[in-house]
Amino acid sequence: MAHPIHDKRYDRVAKLLAELRKEKDLTQQEVAARLKKPQSYIGKIEKNARRLDIVELHDLLHAIGVEPNEFNDRLAGR
Repeated sequence: MAHPIHDKRYDRVAKLLAELRKEKDLTQQEVAARLKKPQSYIGKIEKNARRLDIVELHDLLHAIGVEPNEFNDRLAGR
């Protein structure tokens, strides 16, 4: 059985987070600074090399300026 991090749904989450950041015209560095994290933290998330827990996801969405409901709707294709 494949490791859960290789689930294709995580690829979609990572891709959507990158899309939302770019739509807000933010760089990885700007988002990382808002989170007081290194740029590599955002890079790893967007490359699906690092999974997020729910608290980290909420913090990241806030740093990007996206409401969780909008993220969920977009993730579900609505």
